[in-house]
Amino acid sequence: MADKLQRELSNRHIQLIAIGGAIGTGLFLGAGQSIHLAGPSILLTYIIVGFVLFMFMRAMGELLLSNLGFKSFGDIAHHQIGSMTGFMVGWTYWLTWIISGMAEVTAVAKYVEFWYPAIPNWLTAAATILILVALNLFSAKLFGELEFWLSIIKVTTILALIIVGIVMIVFAMKTDYGTASVTNIWKEGGFFPNGTSGFLMSFQMAIFSFIGIELIGITAGETKDPHKTIPQAINNVPFRILLFYIGSLAVIMSVVPWKQLDPANSPYVKMFGLVGIPFAAGIINFVVLTAAASSCNSGIFANSRTMFGLAGRKQGPAFLHKTNKHGVPYYAILVTCCLLSISVVLNAVFKDATKVFVQITTFSTVLNIMIWAIIMVAYLGYLKHDSMHHKESDYKMWGGKYMAYGILVFFAFIFVILLINSSTRYAVLFVPVWVGAMFLMYQKYKKESHKAEIETEKE
Repeated sequence: MADKLQRELSNRHIQLIAIGGAIGTGLFLGAGQSIHLAGPSILLTYIIVGFVLFMFMRAMGELLLSNLGFKSFGDIAHHQIGSMTGFMVGWTYWLTWIISGMAEVTAVAKYVEFWYPAIPNWLTAAATILILVALNLFSAKLFGELEFWLSIIKVTTILALIIVGIVMIVFAMKTDYGTASVTNIWKEGGFFPNGTSGFLMSFQMAIFSFIGIELIGITAGETKDPHKTIPQAINNVPFRILLFYIGSLAVIMSVVPWKQLDPANSPYVKMFGLVGIPFAAGIINFVVLTAAASSCNSGIFANSRTMFGLAGRKQGPAFLHKTNKHGVPYYAILVTCCLLSISVVLNAVFKDATKVFVQITTFSTVLNIMIWAIIMVAYLGYLKHDSMHHKESDYKMWGGKYMAYGILVFFAFIFVILLINSSTRYAVLFVPVWVGAMFLMYQKYKKESHKAEIETEKE
């Protein structure tokens, strides 16, 4: 049996995985804090961040389609920059999803507690991991199917909110907060009520909301028609950002003046509550539960494929490169399951494990932005060393190397903001420590990786 991944993900799977990656719990739960920081200018923040990440996705798409052998970001970095960078990107991306996965499993437990407070969080966390791992072991198609329906729930919720909000605005309906009108967006302090500092600080919250948008890149190796499906999914990103982020927040701030929104609570709960839906909190709780489960499901998929790629380059234990009869890297999935199970222990030991994971997740977010930056460096390497591929490509990033440099400058700007902010500074300072640890770990696999590279070139 050849240890190869199977192309089982159809167009509809990829399109909804792309939507799911762009809509996370950060939008549903973090929107209140974002609005509190920037006021109405949060809309401009999302437009800027959305544009930059769309360009990043275009570059990533061009790289993926230039070589359909790429199965992970580690593969891209390895090919375009070098073996050491590929090793670091692979294991760093693996770490980000392990941390995020443990946090999301804990979140699922907290959301279930909303309805069933008697069930221990550790038990819910364990059940969540077992169900998701079992589903992932069958086939990539089943993963895609699960993501499809979880994403449908998120999309339906936001579309319902936008439609209800537009009706309230058109008919100038009155609420406890006054008359619904688009003028509510800017009437309390203008578009930049908290000045430049509030606007700039909102970028960290906005970019946190988009973590996971790059997941399309991990699915490329198991997509049925990548040359058609991947560009289509990426090209729809701007529309999704305009609709789900900017559209929904504009509607919310038109119905409820931004100063009246509590940063500690989800504005989506507030909005559904205003239209008289008695179970508003329950509805949003269900939606964020599915969003957290979706994120954990994506983490299991991304981690198993990342470890599969690392093992294939002799940069990880060889057994992780084995697949079952369904073409699924089952050992990599089981290892991921074991590591995610740490969250079960932590939920059993700590009374409020959520606070622990909120702090740790900042590390994974910062490391994720670092990976995005490395992918852009890889894109610059691709433009230089594979210029012929670039010229012949049907799917290019607009602006070429100039846009790539602009995106890198933007990521550097985000790192500066994270460094200035005392609550995220420790995570940025952790990056050099992690890079140093990766360099030391790489020495163990250096010779084997070099041999594998020579063998690949001979083939």
